[in-house]
Amino acid sequence: MDAITLDHLRAGGKAALARALAALERQPRAPANLALLDDAFVAAQAHVIGLTGPPGVGKSTLTGALIAEYRAAGQSVGVIAVDPSSKRSGGALLGDRVRLAVNGEDEGVFIRSMAARDRLGGLAEQSIAAMVLMRALFDKVLIETVGVGQSETEISLAADSVVFCVQPGSGDSLQFMKAGIVEIPHIAVVTKADMGVAAQRALSDLTGALSLSTAGGAWPTRCLAVSASEGSGLAELTAALDEHRRWLEEDGRLTRQRDTQTAAWFRAAVRERFGSHGLARLDSKSLSPEAQPFSRLAEIDARLA
Repeated sequence: MDAITLDHLRAGGKAALARALAALERQPRAPANLALLDDAFVAAQAHVIGLTGPPGVGKSTLTGALIAEYRAAGQSVGVIAVDPSSKRSGGALLGDRVRLAVNGEDEGVFIRSMAARDRLGGLAEQSIAAMVLMRALFDKVLIETVGVGQSETEISLAADSVVFCVQPGSGDSLQFMKAGIVEIPHIAVVTKADMGVAAQRALSDLTGALSLSTAGGAWPTRCLAVSASEGSGLAELTAALDEHRRWLEEDGRLTRQRDTQTAAWFRAAVRERFGSHGLARLDSKSLSPEAQPFSRLAEIDARLA
């Protein structure tokens, strides 16, 4: 069987992509799979958007609303819906069809449920690989995380733009400050804005919390209220996301951010396999992922195993 290429995936639609992702999960170190990921890494085209926040805040509903907005605008969308892991099988407990209602026949939308495994932030190594592959194939890639505790910060290793969601009347904005993740989001969203006064109070609290973390020269975090069920605020959210993407593309910010992210998850992958001692055995050149991070990681596996 011939090796799968990006051209094959573009021609083969959702079925071909599903097979490729299944192959990556079965044989993540197979040379053909590593070559596909390295090719995808340098062919990045999508705007990667991460949605995080406490469980039950409405991330899935918001993700579904964003899919509808982007499809109405003629943009293709890939979704990674990170679910809690089954203690028995290690697989995802929730399925994408349960969480997101989309037209299964729409070739412009692809949804993949992935298990968080033992990562609280929900970004297991296979989620990173899936993101890199989808990033080369779609206009938008949405990553919806489990959203548990301080590990929500892991989304910053994968997404270009991070959206943090809070719910009116839940105290999420206070927890947001306590958890130490106040500098992670580029856009903060109060969901269920149709709750009226409670939503406005949450938006005010959130705006105040974020005003304490403003860094000179950095992107000024936007605070918005959105009701996915009513459709209010969605146009403002997509506009803010587009604005952040344009800001990233100025002066090479996007390239620098992605380089920093790649280096961070590359080192994290080495540490997860071989611990701090394994990291210490490698020189700085070995830890530089450059343009072939997946093949480089396999080489390090062979060296240290």
